[in-house]
Amino acid sequence: MSSVIEVQSLTKRYGDLAAVDDVTFSVGENKIYGLLGRNGAGKTTLMSLLTGQEFATDGRISVFGESPVENADVLQRISFIKESQRYPEDFQARHVFRSAPWFFANWDPDYAERLVDDFRLPLRTRIKKLSRGQLSAIGVIVGLAARAPLTFFDEPYLGLDAVARQTFYDRLLEDYAEHPRTVILSTHLIDEVANLLEHVLVIDRGRIIIDQDADALRGTATAVVGTSKAVDAFVGSREVLQRDGIGGLASVTVAGLTDQDKAAAVAAGLELSPVSLQQLIIRRTSMTEKEEVGA
Repeated sequence: MSSVIEVQSLTKRYGDLAAVDDVTFSVGENKIYGLLGRNGAGKTTLMSLLTGQEFATDGRISVFGESPVENADVLQRISFIKESQRYPEDFQARHVFRSAPWFFANWDPDYAERLVDDFRLPLRTRIKKLSRGQLSAIGVIVGLAARAPLTFFDEPYLGLDAVARQTFYDRLLEDYAEHPRTVILSTHLIDEVANLLEHVLVIDRGRIIIDQDADALRGTATAVVGTSKAVDAFVGSREVLQRDGIGGLASVTVAGLTDQDKAAAVAAGLELSPVSLQQLIIRRTSMTEKEEVGA
Protein backbone atom coordinates (compact mmCIF):
# COMPACT_ATOMS: atom_id res chain seq x y z
CA MET A 1 0.00 0.00 0.00
CA SER A 2 1.43 3.38 -1.01
CA SER A 3 1.66 6.18 1.52
CA VAL A 4 -0.25 9.43 1.13
CA ILE A 5 1.52 11.04 4.11
CA GLU A 6 5.03 10.45 5.45
CA VAL A 7 6.08 12.26 8.63
CA GLN A 8 9.57 12.05 10.09
CA SER A 9 10.70 13.53 13.44
CA LEU A 10 8.11 16.31 13.20
CA THR A 11 8.10 18.99 15.90
CA LYS A 12 6.11 22.19 16.28
CA ARG A 13 6.93 24.53 19.16
CA TYR A 14 5.18 27.63 20.41
CA GLY A 15 7.77 29.12 22.71
CA ASP A 16 8.53 26.48 25.33
CA LEU A 17 5.46 24.39 24.44
CA ALA A 18 5.93 21.45 22.08
CA ALA A 19 2.44 21.11 20.59
CA VAL A 20 3.79 18.34 18.34
CA ASP A 21 6.83 16.58 19.75
CA ASP A 22 9.13 14.53 17.49
CA VAL A 23 6.45 12.38 15.81
CA THR A 24 7.02 9.87 13.03
CA PHE A 25 4.25 8.00 11.20
CA SER A 26 2.77 7.31 7.78
CA VAL A 27 -0.77 7.35 6.39
CA GLY A 28 -1.74 4.86 3.71
CA GLU A 29 -3.92 5.29 0.66
CA ASN A 30 -7.70 4.74 0.75
CA LYS A 31 -8.21 4.05 4.46
CA ILE A 32 -10.16 5.73 7.24
CA TYR A 33 -7.89 6.87 10.06
CA GLY A 34 -8.81 8.08 13.51
CA LEU A 35 -6.60 10.82 14.93
CA LEU A 36 -7.62 10.53 18.56
CA GLY A 37 -6.69 12.20 21.81
CA ARG A 38 -7.82 14.59 24.49
CA ASN A 39 -8.57 18.26 23.86
CA GLY A 40 -5.25 20.08 23.60
CA ALA A 41 -3.30 16.91 22.80
CA GLY A 42 -2.02 18.33 19.50
CA LYS A 43 -4.53 16.99 16.96
CA THR A 44 -5.43 20.28 15.29
CA THR A 45 -1.81 21.48 15.24
CA LEU A 46 -0.74 18.25 13.57
CA MET A 47 -3.43 18.55 10.90
CA SER A 48 -2.53 22.19 10.30
CA LEU A 49 1.06 21.09 9.67
CA LEU A 50 -0.03 18.33 7.30
CA THR A 51 -2.18 20.74 5.30
CA GLY A 52 0.50 23.43 5.00
CA GLN A 53 -1.25 25.92 7.30
CA GLU A 54 1.55 25.84 9.88
CA PHE A 55 5.33 25.75 9.49
CA ALA A 56 7.17 22.97 11.31
CA THR A 57 9.85 23.83 13.83
CA ASP A 58 11.74 20.69 12.86
CA GLY A 59 11.27 17.47 10.92
CA ARG A 60 9.93 16.49 7.51
CA ILE A 61 6.42 16.23 6.03
CA SER A 62 5.63 14.62 2.68
CA VAL A 63 2.08 14.63 1.31
CA PHE A 64 1.58 12.92 -2.05
CA GLY A 65 5.37 12.81 -2.23
CA GLU A 66 5.91 16.57 -1.75
CA SER A 67 5.97 19.24 0.94
CA PRO A 68 2.47 20.69 1.39
CA VAL A 69 3.69 24.20 2.26
CA GLU A 70 2.69 26.71 -0.44
CA ASN A 71 2.23 23.81 -2.85
CA ALA A 72 -0.91 24.24 -4.96
CA ASP A 73 -0.57 20.81 -6.60
CA VAL A 74 -0.75 19.14 -3.18
CA LEU A 75 -3.28 21.44 -1.53
CA GLN A 76 -5.86 21.12 -4.31
CA ARG A 77 -6.07 17.41 -3.47
CA ILE A 78 -6.82 18.09 0.21
CA SER A 79 -10.02 18.98 2.03
CA PHE A 80 -9.61 20.20 5.62
CA ILE A 81 -12.88 20.77 7.48
CA LYS A 82 -12.59 22.28 10.96
CA GLU A 83 -14.98 22.57 13.87
CA SER A 84 -14.48 26.35 13.78
CA GLN A 85 -14.85 26.63 9.99
CA ARG A 86 -15.51 30.24 9.01
CA TYR A 87 -17.51 31.62 6.09
CA PRO A 88 -18.37 35.21 5.10
CA GLU A 89 -21.25 36.25 7.36
CA ASP A 90 -23.35 37.57 4.51
CA PHE A 91 -22.98 34.31 2.58
CA GLN A 92 -25.80 31.82 2.46
CA ALA A 93 -25.18 28.07 2.49
CA ARG A 94 -25.94 27.88 -1.24
CA HIS A 95 -23.11 30.34 -1.90
CA VAL A 96 -20.65 28.03 -0.11
CA PHE A 97 -21.69 25.10 -2.28
CA ARG A 98 -21.61 27.17 -5.47
CA SER A 99 -18.04 28.21 -4.64
CA ALA A 100 -16.86 24.67 -3.83
CA PRO A 101 -16.09 23.59 -7.44
CA TRP A 102 -13.46 26.35 -7.61
CA PHE A 103 -11.48 24.54 -4.92
CA PHE A 104 -12.36 20.86 -5.33
CA ALA A 105 -11.91 19.13 -8.68
CA ASN A 106 -14.06 16.14 -7.64
CA TRP A 107 -16.97 18.21 -6.32
CA ASP A 108 -20.32 16.43 -6.85
CA PRO A 109 -23.19 18.98 -6.80
CA ASP A 110 -25.89 16.32 -7.01
CA TYR A 111 -24.49 14.53 -3.99
CA ALA A 112 -24.22 17.83 -2.12
CA GLU A 113 -27.89 18.49 -2.87
CA ARG A 114 -28.87 15.10 -1.43
CA LEU A 115 -26.84 15.82 1.68
CA VAL A 116 -28.58 19.18 2.10
CA ASP A 117 -31.85 17.26 2.29
CA ASP A 118 -30.39 14.70 4.69
CA PHE A 119 -29.27 17.42 7.11
CA ARG A 120 -32.34 19.63 6.53
CA LEU A 121 -30.10 22.60 5.87
CA PRO A 122 -31.73 25.93 4.89
CA LEU A 123 -29.92 27.21 1.80
CA ARG A 124 -31.10 30.83 1.82
CA THR A 125 -30.45 31.79 5.44
CA ARG A 126 -27.42 34.01 6.06
CA ILE A 127 -24.45 32.33 7.67
CA LYS A 128 -24.57 34.64 10.69
CA LYS A 129 -28.14 33.52 11.44
CA LEU A 130 -27.48 29.78 11.27
CA SER A 131 -27.27 27.63 14.40
CA ARG A 132 -24.05 25.89 15.37
CA GLY A 133 -25.49 22.60 14.14
CA GLN A 134 -26.39 24.09 10.77
CA LEU A 135 -22.88 25.54 10.41
CA SER A 136 -21.48 22.09 11.22
CA ALA A 137 -23.71 20.58 8.54
CA ILE A 138 -22.23 22.94 5.92
CA GLY A 139 -18.72 21.74 6.75
CA VAL A 140 -19.73 18.08 6.73
CA ILE A 141 -21.45 18.47 3.35
CA VAL A 142 -18.42 20.20 1.85
CA GLY A 143 -16.07 17.54 3.22
CA LEU A 144 -18.16 14.67 1.85
CA ALA A 145 -19.18 16.12 -1.53
CA ALA A 146 -15.65 17.39 -2.29
CA ARG A 147 -14.41 13.79 -2.47
CA ALA A 148 -10.85 15.05 -2.07
CA PRO A 149 -8.21 12.28 -2.21
CA LEU A 150 -7.10 13.34 1.28
CA THR A 151 -9.92 14.52 3.54
CA PHE A 152 -9.51 15.80 7.10
CA PHE A 153 -12.44 16.24 9.48
CA ASP A 154 -11.34 18.11 12.61
CA GLU A 155 -14.45 17.54 14.75
CA PRO A 156 -16.76 19.64 12.55
CA TYR A 157 -19.67 17.40 13.49
CA LEU A 158 -19.64 18.30 17.20
CA GLY A 159 -22.37 20.88 16.65
CA LEU A 160 -24.69 18.23 15.21
CA ASP A 161 -27.24 16.40 17.32
CA ALA A 162 -26.94 12.63 17.75
CA VAL A 163 -29.23 11.83 14.80
CA ALA A 164 -27.34 14.15 12.46
CA ARG A 165 -23.96 12.78 13.61
CA GLN A 166 -25.15 9.26 12.82
CA THR A 167 -26.28 10.48 9.41
CA PHE A 168 -22.77 11.83 8.84
CA TYR A 169 -21.17 8.53 9.83
CA ASP A 170 -23.55 6.56 7.58
CA ARG A 171 -23.03 8.82 4.57
CA LEU A 172 -19.27 8.79 5.06
CA LEU A 173 -19.12 4.99 4.99
CA GLU A 174 -21.49 4.72 2.04
CA ASP A 175 -19.63 7.24 -0.09
CA TYR A 176 -16.21 5.96 0.95
CA ALA A 177 -17.21 2.48 -0.31
CA GLU A 178 -18.13 3.92 -3.72
CA HIS A 179 -15.40 6.57 -3.91
CA PRO A 180 -12.37 5.41 -1.87
CA ARG A 181 -10.04 8.08 -0.52
CA THR A 182 -7.93 8.68 2.56
CA VAL A 183 -10.00 10.10 5.40
CA ILE A 184 -8.64 11.32 8.74
CA LEU A 185 -11.20 11.86 11.49
CA SER A 186 -10.08 13.84 14.51
CA THR A 187 -12.39 13.38 17.46
CA HIS A 188 -12.70 12.67 21.16
CA LEU A 189 -16.10 10.97 20.61
CA ILE A 190 -14.22 7.72 20.19
CA ASP A 191 -17.03 5.25 20.83
CA GLU A 192 -19.17 6.92 18.15
CA VAL A 193 -16.58 6.53 15.40
CA ALA A 194 -14.92 3.30 16.56
CA ASN A 195 -16.64 1.11 13.96
CA LEU A 196 -15.63 3.43 11.11
CA LEU A 197 -11.90 3.35 11.78
CA GLU A 198 -9.42 1.12 10.02
CA HIS A 199 -6.32 2.57 11.66
CA VAL A 200 -5.81 4.51 14.88
CA LEU A 201 -3.31 7.24 15.68
CA VAL A 202 -3.45 8.49 19.27
CA ILE A 203 -1.65 11.69 20.17
CA ASP A 204 -1.06 12.70 23.77
CA ARG A 205 0.89 15.79 24.87
CA GLY A 206 2.16 16.18 21.33
CA ARG A 207 3.47 12.61 21.00
CA ILE A 208 2.08 9.67 19.06
CA ILE A 209 1.52 6.94 21.64
CA ILE A 210 -0.53 4.51 19.52
CA ASP A 211 -0.14 3.83 15.78
CA GLN A 212 -1.98 0.60 15.04
CA ASP A 213 -4.65 -1.06 12.93
CA ALA A 214 -8.00 -0.67 14.67
CA ASP A 215 -8.92 -4.37 14.62
CA ALA A 216 -5.60 -5.37 16.16
CA LEU A 217 -5.86 -2.61 18.76
CA ARG A 218 -9.34 -3.66 19.88
CA GLY A 219 -8.00 -7.04 20.98
CA THR A 220 -5.03 -5.77 22.98
CA ALA A 221 -6.71 -5.32 26.37
CA THR A 222 -9.13 -7.29 28.53
CA ALA A 223 -10.96 -6.44 31.76
CA VAL A 224 -10.44 -9.09 34.44
CA VAL A 225 -12.81 -9.13 37.44
CA GLY A 226 -12.84 -11.28 40.56
CA THR A 227 -11.68 -11.43 44.13
CA SER A 228 -8.58 -9.36 44.81
CA LYS A 229 -6.62 -12.48 45.77
CA ALA A 230 -7.54 -14.36 42.57
CA VAL A 231 -6.95 -11.31 40.36
CA ASP A 232 -3.54 -10.62 41.90
CA ALA A 233 -2.53 -14.26 41.53
CA PHE A 234 -3.51 -14.22 37.85
CA VAL A 235 -2.05 -10.84 36.95
CA GLY A 236 1.43 -11.50 38.30
CA SER A 237 3.91 -9.51 36.19
CA ARG A 238 1.52 -8.85 33.29
CA GLU A 239 1.04 -5.28 32.07
CA VAL A 240 -1.83 -3.62 33.94
CA LEU A 241 -3.38 -0.56 32.31
CA GLN A 242 -5.82 0.21 35.12
CA ARG A 243 -6.87 -1.19 38.46
CA ASP A 244 -10.04 -0.56 40.47
CA GLY A 245 -11.33 -2.26 43.56
CA ILE A 246 -13.95 -2.19 46.26
CA GLY A 247 -14.02 -4.38 49.32
CA GLY A 248 -12.58 -7.76 48.40
CA LEU A 249 -13.23 -7.39 44.68
CA ALA A 250 -10.86 -6.10 42.01
CA SER A 251 -11.14 -5.14 38.36
CA VAL A 252 -8.02 -4.75 36.26
CA THR A 253 -7.43 -3.98 32.61
CA VAL A 254 -4.65 -6.22 31.35
CA ALA A 255 -2.78 -5.92 28.06
CA GLY A 256 -1.70 -8.73 25.76
CA LEU A 257 -3.64 -11.76 27.01
CA THR A 258 -3.38 -14.83 24.79
CA ASP A 259 -6.20 -17.34 24.32
CA GLN A 260 -4.35 -19.61 26.75
CA ASP A 261 -4.16 -16.78 29.31
CA LYS A 262 -7.88 -16.17 28.99
CA ALA A 263 -8.66 -19.84 29.44
CA ALA A 264 -6.52 -19.88 32.61
CA ALA A 265 -8.36 -16.83 33.94
CA VAL A 266 -11.75 -18.45 33.42
CA ALA A 267 -10.51 -21.64 35.08
CA ALA A 268 -9.48 -19.52 38.08
CA GLY A 269 -13.06 -18.24 38.40
CA LEU A 270 -12.40 -14.80 36.96
CA GLU A 271 -14.75 -12.92 34.67
CA LEU A 272 -13.40 -11.48 31.40
CA SER A 273 -14.86 -8.76 29.20
CA PRO A 274 -13.59 -6.83 26.19
CA VAL A 275 -12.43 -3.23 26.59
CA SER A 276 -13.89 -0.67 24.19
CA LEU A 277 -11.59 1.36 21.98
CA GLN A 278 -12.46 4.49 23.94
CA GLN A 279 -11.71 2.91 27.31
CA LEU A 280 -8.46 1.45 26.00
CA ILE A 281 -7.28 4.83 24.76
CA ILE A 282 -8.33 6.55 28.00
CA ARG A 283 -6.31 4.03 29.98
CA ARG A 284 -3.29 4.28 27.67
CA THR A 285 -3.23 8.07 27.92
CA SER A 286 -3.70 7.90 31.69
CA MET A 287 -0.70 5.57 31.91
CA THR A 288 1.39 7.96 29.85
CA GLU A 289 0.46 10.85 32.14
CA LYS A 290 1.39 8.86 35.26
CA GLU A 291 4.71 7.82 33.75
CA GLU A 292 5.59 11.43 32.89
CA VAL A 293 4.62 12.64 36.37
CA GLY A 294 6.68 9.86 37.92
CA ALA A 295 9.67 10.77 35.74
